Amino acid sequence: MNIRDLHYFIAVVELRHFGRAARQCHVSQPTLSGQIKKLEETLSLQLFERDKRNVYLTHAGQKIATIAKRLLKEEAEIYELAQSLNQPFSGQLKIGAFPTLAAYYFPTVVDKIRTRFKSLKLILVEEKTHTLIEQLKDAQIDAALLALPVDEPSLACAPLFEDPFYLAVPNAHTLSKLGSVNPSMVARLELLLLSEGHCLRDQALEFCALNGGTENQDFRATSLETLRQMVKAGTGCTLMPEIALGTSEDSVVYIPFEPHGPSRSIGLFWRHSFGNSNLMDALVSALRSSR
Repeated sequence: MNIRDLHYFIAVVELRHFGRAARQCHVSQPTLSGQIKKLEETLSLQLFERDKRNVYLTHAGQKIATIAKRLLKEEAEIYELAQSLNQPFSGQLKIGAFPTLAAYYFPTVVDKIRTRFKSLKLILVEEKTHTLIEQLKDAQIDAALLALPVDEPSLACAPLFEDPFYLAVPNAHTLSKLGSVNPSMVARLELLLLSEGHCLRDQALEFCALNGGTENQDFRATSLETLRQMVKAGTGCTLMPEIALGTSEDSVVYIPFEPHGPSRSIGLFWRHSFGNSNLMDALVSALRSSR
């Protein structure tokens, strides 16, 4: 048994398909299948159940997979540590962010990060929050921009900035002429919200619960841009983070809330065990200075 075989094994575990796993590992399917068979023979265990369409982990396979993932994570940490000791600001850095932040924040900071870290290959990942946390814990990414708080003891966090929410209303709306709104005014509104799984939806629902607002049950969007278009069409109102406001629009009015209105706190998260602490400290500094 070797590390390469564990990589093959975990690829099949995650993709549930020998062909796709082989492509991901850049080997032929017969090569991968042969190595998995040898691994099963070495362990005297059946790791997978196979039929014409599906691949399933056996009970033994599930237990082995848990340990294998931990070993591969530790392997990645060894390479991270070696890289940080040799050249702390070089190599590859994978940073994730959730959709309602990534589309608006990444374009503003990518050039600055590349200028600051010229020898660093930057890879950006956009996923929902729960997926990013799992990818971070499994060492599939190196850092993630997330909304605080995140209850995960294995992760370190550096707060970066506050992103206040605005009330987005059609230009013909009765509130559109106001210079600011009190959160209590939301009690009169049915807000358009994002679909399940978006952290911004959870934040908006919490705000509604505190201030008596309700959700428009007839429509749920998959992106902020869809919400913006629905407001433009006069369908309703929504909460829009400041980072997503962009340029002024005639058909949508963004109204700030009075002081102490709703906002989200954005921070950079990484594993406590990440070997390159100097890089993370420098990255935090670069991100803070970019706002």
